[in-house]
Amino acid sequence: MIAIFSDTHSADGHALEGEALTAAREADVVVHAGDFTTTGALEAFREECDRLFAVHGNADGAAVRDRLPSARVLEEAGVRVAVTHRRDGGETGLAMFGRSRGADVVISGHTHRPTVVETPDCLLLNPGSHADPRGNRPGFAVLEESEDGDSDVLEGEIREPDGTPVESFTVEGRE
Repeated sequence: MIAIFSDTHSADGHALEGEALTAAREADVVVHAGDFTTTGALEAFREECDRLFAVHGNADGAAVRDRLPSARVLEEAGVRVAVTHRRDGGETGLAMFGRSRGADVVISGHTHRPTVVETPDCLLLNPGSHADPRGNRPGFAVLEESEDGDSDVLEGEIREPDGTPVESFTVEGRE
């Protein structure tokens, strides 16, 4: 399982609770799309998960920016994932970012709004913010291998921190 978070905006901890905390602890990989804000929040995430793939966001202090890249790519279960906090140009900019990295899915943050958008190039996923939703529904996302055993398909869900499903989607890897 891949657990996906963004926009923690915390002075000292990860602000995870309920099913969001369980997902972070049980995931094979945790992705964070930036805006921890402080090194305390970053370190709290690192303490909860075995493998953290994170980028920095626009609200991260210099100490966090020094530790994290602004973008990164990982491959899990046959799916190529590009991660960034935000890109100029909105959905088009994010899709171009994904295309330039051969991504099947682009994970971003910044808006604090849980969103899934299918584009011709890739799926755009913003998990929202589990801790600081700013008027949006609080959220995080998970990606899990397809139950039918297809190794290049991940089933995804945006969830509220208590685990309530908000939206389901599928990510297919390129053959």
